[in-house]
Amino acid sequence: MQVIDALSLDYSEWKKLIEEMCYPRFRADQICQWIYSHKVLDYNGMSNVPKDLRAKLNENILMTQPILIKTFNSGGTIKYLWQLLDGERVESVLLNHGGHKTACISTQVGCPLACAFCATGSMGFKRNLSVGEILGQFLLMEKMQDDKAINNIVFMGMGEPLLNEDNLFKAIRILNHEKMRNLGARHITISTSGIVPGIEDLADFEIPLRLSVSLHASNDELRSRLMPINKKYNLQRLVDALKFYKDRTGERITIEYILIANINDEPKYAYEMAALLNGLEPYINLIPYNPVKNNKKFKRSSDGAIKKFCAALSELKIEFEVRRERGSDIAAACGQLAADY
Repeated sequence: MQVIDALSLDYSEWKKLIEEMCYPRFRADQICQWIYSHKVLDYNGMSNVPKDLRAKLNENILMTQPILIKTFNSGGTIKYLWQLLDGERVESVLLNHGGHKTACISTQVGCPLACAFCATGSMGFKRNLSVGEILGQFLLMEKMQDDKAINNIVFMGMGEPLLNEDNLFKAIRILNHEKMRNLGARHITISTSGIVPGIEDLADFEIPLRLSVSLHASNDELRSRLMPINKKYNLQRLVDALKFYKDRTGERITIEYILIANINDEPKYAYEMAALLNGLEPYINLIPYNPVKNNKKFKRSSDGAIKKFCAALSELKIEFEVRRERGSDIAAACGQLAADY
């Protein structure tokens, strides 16, 4: 039997493998419960699984996990630096909101989109993460929590999730499955920079996930300067995909908008955004720009500019909030992940 990555297996694959080893199907349930409920990532710790089966699992189905290199803590926000089997590194972030916790998970090593304001984009693209590498971040983060529970997961870390669609969707199916992590669909969010085919696929995905879209500009000229992906999927194509998604799912879309001084923070851009998104009724998440090491081109909007932008949105009766800053001092905030230690 070929060597297999345990954390990349879904429930049906576990059942098939266990049956091929000539053990009853319920052993797959036990193994999945150990991994996803108890966070036991060592077969030898699965006390109700027969020793001979544990030996076969150790030989043939590797429990490969990211290696924790370092953690950074700032007021309840924790950033994790992981090393993968091939030596590549990624980061993920845990946000503690008091009553609940959210894990921000990476899907790629680096990112191919090269957004002008983003530290991850400056790394270039190395490779996609496997299903197991995506899930491994979450499981190990959850294992390290005293109460063993992370309530929400957002795919907003390093990389563009919808450019690793197959592995992302399989990881989500595993997280959502009742025999595995059993994380509710309402607790899972995908953030995209505007990958139109991926948004269309998400509209037909069997699990009704939440969608967050990084907009950051309200016209094509400015967005193409900030986000080169706009040259491939311009604003009209993106808005058409969002309308398709909303019509199919009925889900409300969150729009992420980074406020950069003297670039996109004038009230006129709020009016442009309102016209662009007319009919979508989105929720606007305003994010004051977080400084990026070795990038001096951009600065955070002033408090006065942010207030004027918010006033324009209020006048337009668009629902919004200014995101509370978390973890910028440890380079854990939006656009700061780079794994460059």
